[in-house]
Amino acid sequence: MAAQFSSDGSAPSVLHLLHRAGQCADELFTTIGGADQLTPRQYEVLRTVAVSDDPSQTYLVSRTGIDRSTLADIVRRLVERGLLQRSRTRNDARRYAVSLTDGGRMALQKAGPAVEATNQRLLSALAELNQQDFVVALSRIIETVETGGRDDKQRT
Repeated sequence: MAAQFSSDGSAPSVLHLLHRAGQCADELFTTIGGADQLTPRQYEVLRTVAVSDDPSQTYLVSRTGIDRSTLADIVRRLVERGLLQRSRTRNDARRYAVSLTDGGRMALQKAGPAVEATNQRLLSALAELNQQDFVVALSRIIETVETGGRDDKQRT
């Protein structure tokens, strides 16, 4: 269903469209990857852990944008599944460091093709020339909101 302007000419809610696009992306990933695989957020947590040196859960919150309580729940579930291991950090016994297990590395590798196929399917809705601009625009929205101000970069 394409976004439609109302009879008074007003634009559809960007907030709602982003929410619906996220729902579509999640559903597509589940369909392509299989219901028994990772969720998109679980994948992103595993991927972030894989490219980091002994990240703490606080670090994962800042890198993924997942709120603290949701991230703690995701980490708990991934630990229960044997995909992550969690231990107290050496410098601060109140913080947890997480690391991938062999099972986590395998799950990340197994999910990679589903992530790539989902990305390709989502971007196929746009002309090839617009695909990179779309990704840049989404990144700018996130950066601007997270920094609490406007991005000073030139907009094109």
